[in-house]
Amino acid sequence: MLYIVSTPIGNLDDLSLRQAKTLAASDIILAEDTRSAKTLLDAIKVRFNLPVVCSTVWSYYQEKEFEKLPEIIDLLKQEKNISLISEAGTPLVSDPGYLLVRSCIQRNIPVTVIPGPSAITTALVYSGFNPGEHMFFGFFPKKESQIIQLIDRLKKIKTIFPDMVFVFYESPLRINNTLQSIKRLKWNVEVVICREMTKKFEEIIRGPIDELIKRDYKGEVTVVIK
Repeated sequence: MLYIVSTPIGNLDDLSLRQAKTLAASDIILAEDTRSAKTLLDAIKVRFNLPVVCSTVWSYYQEKEFEKLPEIIDLLKQEKNISLISEAGTPLVSDPGYLLVRSCIQRNIPVTVIPGPSAITTALVYSGFNPGEHMFFGFFPKKESQIIQLIDRLKKIKTIFPDMVFVFYESPLRINNTLQSIKRLKWNVEVVICREMTKKFEEIIRGPIDELIKRDYKGEVTVVIK
């Protein structure tokens, strides 16, 4: 069985008992970051007092997806219990795992999703916008030409769905450049920046683009645009 296990997006107190039980009983854990996976297993022992059977954690990131696929499929056919986790949040959502899940479905290998925290839905609620219509676009593109193309697409979507809310991930190193592009292209929108959600220094930042551009940003950043 393949388990797609969501993990906390920053606060270990958000780890559920079901997530803990699934990871503790896995034969193998596929982890985007093996260090954070081992921290998670240590937390499971302490917080839930569960025996952790799993002692095998494999590094599993985007560049290794195709390479490791045959071996993982073979182990799943041997009825091994394998859990996939990302560094934080839900796997596949701007994280590795699509190839594996798709391959399992094609081969009738059972897949179970263990839901949990999501930066997307958390940021949507924090934004104060009506989340009834929303779209998630992953990370903002890096190149200016791609940003221009994307914003042009989003403007067209807004003409058809005026209440649409857009959610993006962004690097703290690039967020100011992205905001500059939004201003330069005269995209008249409201922006909310959610930083370090669920962590000690969580911050929800609202205001005019000109004010947002002046700030320095650190940590994990999720952007909500209306």
